[in-house]
Parts: sequence; structure tokens; C-alpha cells
Amino acid sequence: MVNATEPRLYAVPSLSADARDLAHNAPDGAPPGPWTVETGYRYCERMATAHYENFPVASRFLPAHLRPHIMAIYAFARSADDFADEPRYEGRRIQALDRWEELLEACYHRPVDHPIFLALRDTVRHHKIPIGPFKALLTAFRMDQIKARYATFAELRHYCVHSANPVGQLVLYVHGHREPGLHRYSDEICTALQIANFLQDLSVDVPRGRSYLPEEDLVHFGVSRDDLLAGRATKPFRELMAFSVARTRALFMRGRPLIRQVSPGLSMELDATWRGGMAILQRIEDLDYEVLNHRPTLEKRDMAEIAARSLFNFGRRLIRGEV
Repeated sequence: MVNATEPRLYAVPSLSADARDLAHNAPDGAPPGPWTVETGYRYCERMATAHYENFPVASRFLPAHLRPHIMAIYAFARSADDFADEPRYEGRRIQALDRWEELLEACYHRPVDHPIFLALRDTVRHHKIPIGPFKALLTAFRMDQIKARYATFAELRHYCVHSANPVGQLVLYVHGHREPGLHRYSDEICTALQIANFLQDLSVDVPRGRSYLPEEDLVHFGVSRDDLLAGRATKPFRELMAFSVARTRALFMRGRPLIRQVSPGLSMELDATWRGGMAILQRIEDLDYEVLNHRPTLEKRDMAEIAARSLFNFGRRLIRGEV
């Protein structure tokens, strides 16, 4: 929760009629204002808490003073994700995403009487965050409305550039890391996390007509779409999955140097997130790639072990004087 005793850099003592009108009929159905920056952050915190299962296990490592900013970003992205997926937005998904982008652009120029965008405006001004990553996320949600299959792995990575990589970039900005090299490492980890999630969710996505297994890979390994729809984990399918897991693990390894080059709190968070992604890949292997009829998950004890290992790893580095 935002500490009321902390000075706010960008207070909003009163909102103009234009600011109130701008947020009228916002697609997420947020209660009408007037809102303030403080109540906006509290609204984002409640949203994040209600969907806590979507936060990485490492979120507990976030420094307290940065947590509200991460929650503001989360609330923006979570709402857009709902527009793209939730049944109640059927028939007006693109319209809702377009309106969300209008509110995003407006908040970069003036206050908007909407809880998420008042908090987000404060966050982006405080940390000097460019608008690009937010707009990229909205592009990914629009892509989800028109594209259900990917011809090549390069095409899938292009999707991840919009759907996953901006999340890591935003987290780095909040922690004060703007170095291009660190952002490149982050992109590798975020792409790996996204693809690991795709591999984990095959039993959910395939029946819905979605496939994040590139068509070129299906052809190369001789996996038919009928086998996928029937849930048949054939030998060619297992070979394809073994290849996909190995390729994703390589992405994780390419991004791993980021963990040792960022601030201590973020380092622990990234370490736990990285370990969580790798654990999902290991779980898929342990199931002998039987993932077409079963979604592999991590249990609470797995999450606790990941958190403990990250803390231990951080403590060892602290003793060595590496942080």
C-alpha cells in the first residue's frame, strides 16, 4: 500500500472537467471519480491482490517503495488482458483496447480521472518511462484477436517482442535500469517465460484453436494437427517437445547474466522468476511431454523451494561481496 507519509512528486489537487470527461465510460468499468493519485494506487493494489496468482513468485522480493509502481503497471496490463480474453468483452474487444490506448496517450500529457491512469501517470513521470512498452502490449492483445497460429519461430518471437518483452523493460525502468545491454538480456528471459507458458498451456490452447507451436516445427517433426486435437502424445510430438524445451532453456541461459547485473532486490526477483520458468520446463520433461491432456504446474512447495534457493543464492553472493 502507498505510504501516505511519503511525498508525492506529482500531486493532483483538483481535476479539470476535461480530465473527468476523458475517463467517462472507460471500458474497464472503474467507479466514477473524482480520484486522486493515492486512491488510484490503492485501487491498483486491490486489483493486483485479487489476481495475486498472476504475480511471479518473486514479487515478495520487490522493495516496498517500488511495489505501488509495479502494481500500477500490472493494473494497466491486467485490464487490457481482460479486454482481450474475458467473455464480457466479446464483440467489443478491439474497441475497448483502442479506448484504453487513448487513455494511455492522454495520461502522458495530462491527468485523467481514472484510478489506473492517475497512478500510471505518476509512475511513468517518476521513473521517466517511455510509452513504447505500453503500446507494444496493446499491440499484442490486438494480435491475439486476429492470429491463432504462427508459421515460423521467428514469427512467434516477433509476437513475444510485443507480448512479453515490454513487461521486463517496464520492470527495469522502475528499478532505474536503462542500459540497452540489460534490456537485451531481459528480452531473452521474457521471451523464454512466454514460450515456456505456451508449452505449459497446450492442453488449454489447442482445444480453443490456438497453437503456439510453429507450423515449420510441426512439419519438420511430422506432427499432425489431428494428433494435437486428439491429444495424442506420439513419438514425433515428444521429439518436437524435447526440441522446444531445449530451445526455450537456451533462451533462459542467454538472459541469465541479467540477474547479477541489477539492483539487489530486483536480482532476487529475477532469480526466482528465472528458476520458476526453468522449473516449468523441467516439469514438462518429467511428464515425458504428456501435456496435451494435462497442464503441468508448480506446487506450493515448489514455489517455496524456488524462493528459498533465490534467497540462499543472494546471501551467498552477499557474503562474497558480489552485491
